[in-house]
Amino acid sequence: MYNTPRSITLFLGFLFILLLCYPLYGDLIFGSKSSFYMQKLTTIIIFAILAMSLDLLVGVSGLVSMGHALFFGFAGYVLALISPEYDAANIWIVLPAVLASCAVIGLVVAFLTIKTSGIYFIMVTLAFGQMAFYFFNDSDFAGGSDGMYIMMKPAVMLGDIQLLNLESKQTIFYTSLACMALVYLILRMLLRSPFGQVLVGIHANEHRVKAIGYNTNHYKIVSFVIAATLAGLAGFLAATQYGFVNPSQLGWHTSGYALMMVIMGGAGTIFGPALGAFVFEILHSFFESFTDHWLMLMGTVMIAVVLFLPNGIGGALLEFVRKLEKKPVQAQDGEKSDG
Repeated sequence: MYNTPRSITLFLGFLFILLLCYPLYGDLIFGSKSSFYMQKLTTIIIFAILAMSLDLLVGVSGLVSMGHALFFGFAGYVLALISPEYDAANIWIVLPAVLASCAVIGLVVAFLTIKTSGIYFIMVTLAFGQMAFYFFNDSDFAGGSDGMYIMMKPAVMLGDIQLLNLESKQTIFYTSLACMALVYLILRMLLRSPFGQVLVGIHANEHRVKAIGYNTNHYKIVSFVIAATLAGLAGFLAATQYGFVNPSQLGWHTSGYALMMVIMGGAGTIFGPALGAFVFEILHSFFESFTDHWLMLMGTVMIAVVLFLPNGIGGALLEFVRKLEKKPVQAQDGEKSDG
């Protein structure tokens, strides 16, 4: 599950190029709606980053969290609170501050939850997420249930020179796309490292890894902090895109959606949850266009995925490609036996 065949890597590269070139063909295909679809694609890309960060916990480390939105929403609030009201914040200052804040909160939550497992871990992470939701929902300094606006979005500055203005839809689209690619590459390299291999071992058989001499709690804490930081990056981009943050971004619904993306895409594949985010959001928009009860339809899709694609879209792709790669080998073996 953790090794991606070259053919799938090429396929993912093709999809990335399609996204990269969207501004070139968007106007030709969608006309006046091109800008709207670019904004929608940006949202999907941001959720893809959130889903991949959660996959590091669920699919790689074996930690099913229902409080992952805590870091997603918290990042947006940190950005809103530290940004100047009438000036664009320097991204080289606010982005490290946001990510560091999420890493610290992730470390605290991990330290308090990591000794639990299974349903207990799920419930404790859910409790932390809901605590954060009600804290910001009931706090006047954070705008209460109305949330907070970011009047001036961050800018990429070099001294006093503004290099990139994230007020532009196209700029935030490309920035989010670059971040998604970066997060994917980071997670791929992490899984190939000795640290990543230990995480895979912990997921497969934690008792055996402990018996070898590894402190599995330390590895899981580091994994949790990395996932929290990457979720914070997604939250930073979401707050920057919309210029707004509210308590719902911290709630269990957002955590649940991210978990559904991971399951739909294929836990443990890294690229699968990103595909799951695209499929989930496209289905969400389609179902919501003709009924307010879109979650019932989404639930039906999730049941079908679990029953017929237990390894998700990514797992099914991996299985399909590996079967294709085995066929020529089997044919050659047959020819040799005939001879």
